[in-house]
Amino acid sequence: MDIGIVGAGKVGCSIGKYLREQDIPVAGYFSKTKESVESAATFTETKAFNSLAELLAASDILFITTPDDCISEVWHRLAKESIQDKIICHFSGSLSSVVFSDMEQTGAFGCSIHPMYAFSSKFTSYEKLNQVLFTVEGHKQALAVIKPLLEKAGNRVCVIPPEKKVRYHAAASMVSNMMIGLYQLGLEMLMDCGFEAETAKTLIEPLVRGNLEAVLETSPEQALTGPIERNDKNTVEKHLTELTEKEKQVYVNLGGVLAEIAGRKNPDRDYTAIIKTLWNGGKNEEHSCDIFAGEGEGRKADDADGI
Repeated sequence: MDIGIVGAGKVGCSIGKYLREQDIPVAGYFSKTKESVESAATFTETKAFNSLAELLAASDILFITTPDDCISEVWHRLAKESIQDKIICHFSGSLSSVVFSDMEQTGAFGCSIHPMYAFSSKFTSYEKLNQVLFTVEGHKQALAVIKPLLEKAGNRVCVIPPEKKVRYHAAASMVSNMMIGLYQLGLEMLMDCGFEAETAKTLIEPLVRGNLEAVLETSPEQALTGPIERNDKNTVEKHLTELTEKEKQVYVNLGGVLAEIAGRKNPDRDYTAIIKTLWNGGKNEEHSCDIFAGEGEGRKADDADGI
């Protein structure tokens, strides 16, 4: 079944090239600019189409890889064409197939496809797509074709409930994009300590790489180190006194998550005091905390374990 791709950006180029590499037929591309269509078609050795109707006529399956806010517009144009028995898919992480309003009246079958992957380049991102897990949801007849197609390419495919798409995408954004924000915040704090940008980057690179490798190879519990895991309330209090309000908000919110992980890692330690310290933003105040009532006295770590 020939696949037509609407949109010739990073996702469209990468998906088209990847499928072609797996000997899955791709008819070609249509997009808003002639230059981008011709570039994508040349890169994937497919055809550049002059209109959406031409691409549709040459395709059994249509992949919409445009930005999210364009998907509905593309769909409304498609719905005016003859799309009986066509499979229409979009690649948004946050939108479900519900965006294809009144599709049942057209005789087409819709689904959403999302590769859990950050596409950084039009021309190289496809090289690692064989390692990516895809999530799909939509009409059962669309999934009956799309799921085996992606599995044929060598990918694991999971079906997700449509009502969970936004939460699913929020999780992906937090792990992917916000990690970059945390990295940038740490760089700025080190530069405020007097380090040049390159020196600051060199300082934290082993921490970033080491922790990512550890958490991916083991678990959050096993990878976690630092003052919260050690139950070092005094160090946490000192940290909080040196942070700006923006920095403190990040530290407190993520610190609460780390305290939960630490509690699972060290069930014999009582993290009540350090959680109160985080709640109070470093202020030495007493708060009632009934959920910890009855727990035994905790202990600090026997020795330091790094950052």
